[in-house]
Amino acid sequence: EKIVAKQYRDKVNQAVKQFGSFSILPPEGWLRTVRTALGMSGTQLAIRLGVSKARISKAEKDEPAGRVTLKTMHTMAEAMGGKFVYAVIPEKEVEEIIKQRAIKKAREQVKAASTHMALESQSLSKDKIEFEIDRIATEIIEKMPSDFWNDK
Repeated sequence: EKIVAKQYRDKVNQAVKQFGSFSILPPEGWLRTVRTALGMSGTQLAIRLGVSKARISKAEKDEPAGRVTLKTMHTMAEAMGGKFVYAVIPEKEVEEIIKQRAIKKAREQVKAASTHMALESQSLSKDKIEFEIDRIATEIIEKMPSDFWNDK
């Protein structure tokens, strides 16, 4: 299972490296941008797809608002001699996202414990608290408990 998880992480991390800084969507959308770059009119694209010019206009207006289907993107891209590609790209590598989450969860655990200890006049120093947070975060990452992404 750990090997499979690593393969998934590697695949996502590769996408982060390749597309992480990629500008996602031109203001007028990819459909209109590519069609215009090709010098193809909306009418010409409509004829290639066997649909009305109004359907092309609607798809091009709907895309920037996120109201176009993946199927429409695919068929229109093909009609323009291209292919439609989509991906979910995390803002950072998977390990960094997991580490940040583990630190957050560890910090919550340590905060709860240190509040309890403070009530008993056994406060930890800042250094000891940070050490404990790092230790617990490492433990959480190793175990990846089923409630890892639960907020409470």
